[in-house]
Amino acid sequence: MPKITFNLNNKDITITTAYNRRLLDVLREELGLTGTKEGCAIGECGACTVLLNDQAVNSCLLLIGQVEGQNVLTIEGLSTKGELHPVQKKFLKHGAVQCGFCTPGMILSAHALLHKNPSPKEEEVKEAITGNLCRCTGYKQIIDAVMDVTKG
Repeated sequence: MPKITFNLNNKDITITTAYNRRLLDVLREELGLTGTKEGCAIGECGACTVLLNDQAVNSCLLLIGQVEGQNVLTIEGLSTKGELHPVQKKFLKHGAVQCGFCTPGMILSAHALLHKNPSPKEEEVKEAITGNLCRCTGYKQIIDAVMDVTKG
């Protein structure tokens, strides 16, 4: 079995596993990071979104061998010293968390946008979360939460 080294949530790790395993499965089954969810398994719902080098990607479509030497951020790595990230705080404030299944992917997609553009327009927020499906909130609260982060 090959060893794969990458940066996960700001820590360098090395794991021994087959190159052709999905990143999603390794995160959940090997590393116990269950915040990343499996919804559709075909890259349509966004529940499995993680950041790869600050870009939102579907971990159900990414093989673990593809993250060799890369930076991966999951929802578990977003908070610092037990303190919620500002995006997480605004999601709570605006009621953008209902059942919670889509929440990690939505938050990471929003974080990727804000990392690239700290002052997006509402249309840019809508575009950034188009790959994330939510069946509970109707998206208004999510968009409001992300826009509120931009206000400081």
